[in-house]
Amino acid sequence: MAVSSDYGAFMEKFILPPLPTTSPAQLPLNRLTFAVKDIFDMDGYVSGFGNPDWLKTHSAATSTAPAVLAMLNAGATCIGRTAMDEMAYSINGENIHYGTPLNPCAPDRVPGGSSSGSAVAVSAKLADFSLGTDTGGSVRVPGSYCGIFGFRPSHGIVSTEGVIPMAQSFDTVGWFSRDPGTLNHVGKILLGLPNEKLVHPNKVLIAEDCFKLLSIPTTRVTKVVATSIEKLFGGDILQSINLGDIIESKVPSLKHFMQNDITENKEFSIKSLVALSTSMRLLQRFEFKKNHGEWVTTVKPNLGPGISERVFDALNTSEQDIGPFDSIKTQLQEALSSLLGENGIIVFPTVPGPPPKLQTETTSLETFRARAFSLLSIAGVSGFCQVTIPLGKYEDLPVSVSMLANHGSDGFLLNLVETIYDTLKEQVSIAEKVNY
Repeated sequence: MAVSSDYGAFMEKFILPPLPTTSPAQLPLNRLTFAVKDIFDMDGYVSGFGNPDWLKTHSAATSTAPAVLAMLNAGATCIGRTAMDEMAYSINGENIHYGTPLNPCAPDRVPGGSSSGSAVAVSAKLADFSLGTDTGGSVRVPGSYCGIFGFRPSHGIVSTEGVIPMAQSFDTVGWFSRDPGTLNHVGKILLGLPNEKLVHPNKVLIAEDCFKLLSIPTTRVTKVVATSIEKLFGGDILQSINLGDIIESKVPSLKHFMQNDITENKEFSIKSLVALSTSMRLLQRFEFKKNHGEWVTTVKPNLGPGISERVFDALNTSEQDIGPFDSIKTQLQEALSSLLGENGIIVFPTVPGPPPKLQTETTSLETFRARAFSLLSIAGVSGFCQVTIPLGKYEDLPVSVSMLANHGSDGFLLNLVETIYDTLKEQVSIAEKVNY
């Protein structure tokens, strides 16, 4: 286990300096440090994928993942590989083999996974930014739990070469930072974008039904966002929507999963988003099985609680279980593109509430987990970009909000977050004082 001064964030510490250049001061990430999730290839190192048996049965990489190289080329210094959930198959951040990284924002709570160490390294100020991966929520969740920014890019827009696959239909390379400027700078490098001026949003849609899933007072988040948008861009672009109803009417292929899925208490669920989550998790299982089923059955690795059940559920998944996923994805993309138009965003909770307590029993996590995945599946299935934005604390626990933009609108979303964050912070300060 990593030493306590590292918050348990690192699997291994080392220094990989930036690639040599004649004018390092001109590089966009000069003097910044970063950490890398233990799922990326790094020349000469073995990626452990969160499991000791994986580490024992795989050899060192002979090249470095393009996403990591891009950071080194931009002047950043890598300071080590970070802890993760086993086989990237959890959003909690607890690892039975290596220990659980300490959440600096809420020490008695889970840090979130599977990019737990990457989030903790940034939250604890051990690194300026970090790289993680997000398949089902593995950047957005720990970003929210650790009180920092987490960015999941549009699917397929950042190279996943040299990254151990989890489920390719959803895998993305994401990143964390403590401030929106660094988040934007890193994004520009990974996305290959020029510096552009902010394009004003022409539509900010508040998904009111999604906020009903939140366990803290809804106004604590919606009022902060709405007031900030109004101050900067005017109130006429704000609009409340019922996202679940829109998706239900525009994504008819979801009916397949609504009929076959037993939902939780209706008071706490959105039928179409539960179905969306079901379809996502079934395809995720099937792709995980294709990627790693042979290794699991051959090696018979020691897997922790929760992970073990999920992995063996995946091994029992058949192609028949996937159903009309391609139709669902296409219909969802069309529905959201039409809803957003050009330069629109949807605002909704990242997760249904504060991070769960450490070592909470799996059964009592299920309702929370189901609600979380219903929110996380919106970007997961559509492939649209999403950012998690920290909004201070409520009752001493971290609060966040998410913004989602059209596929390929990553630069627009990053610029928007950098522009509005100071105003958001002002409104958070007011909210914390009046305790709404």
